[in-house]
Amino acid sequence: MRRKFSFFAGRTEPQGSKLNLRREQPNGFTLMELLIVMAIIAILMLIAIPTVGTLKKNADELSAKKSVQTIQQAEMQYATTYPANGYACDLKSLGGDPSAGAPSPAAAQLLQADLTSGYKSGYIFAVSNCTKVTVNGTDRNTSYTVTAVPQTVGKTGSLGFCSDDGGIIKYDPAGGTNCSQIVQ
Repeated sequence: MRRKFSFFAGRTEPQGSKLNLRREQPNGFTLMELLIVMAIIAILMLIAIPTVGTLKKNADELSAKKSVQTIQQAEMQYATTYPANGYACDLKSLGGDPSAGAPSPAAAQLLQADLTSGYKSGYIFAVSNCTKVTVNGTDRNTSYTVTAVPQTVGKTGSLGFCSDDGGIIKYDPAGGTNCSQIVQ
């Protein structure tokens, strides 16, 4: 049997004895240590959450600007490809499924499906204000307006974006379609 040295009157006691005063170290963390770590994590989250929301909103606004540019480019390509029709007066005409067959004026296959649905990255997109001219019995659209407004102003975006056949993108600081300031 193995014996352990003890300071009690020169006696040695067995290792499992009641007189053995040595405590074993506990495994894990104390409750106080866990509470301190949780408090630090909560403080960091309170600092980070508003920053993440602002970053998401800015990303949605940038996506909306780029999407308006993409729609403008698709409109120019549509007018070049289908000169008898002029510009497309809705997003569905600029989209279309490539597996459904060859492009046509009703489905030109120039835009991705997420943009032709009218909803992307917290913004609502629309093509409107088309001016039609009848030439030789065929209606031809000679102008259009593209708008992108936030689904929830202040949350998914703060700015509304507009453009027309002139190609200049403007924005509305109130998040609507009254675009008066040019995007830099």
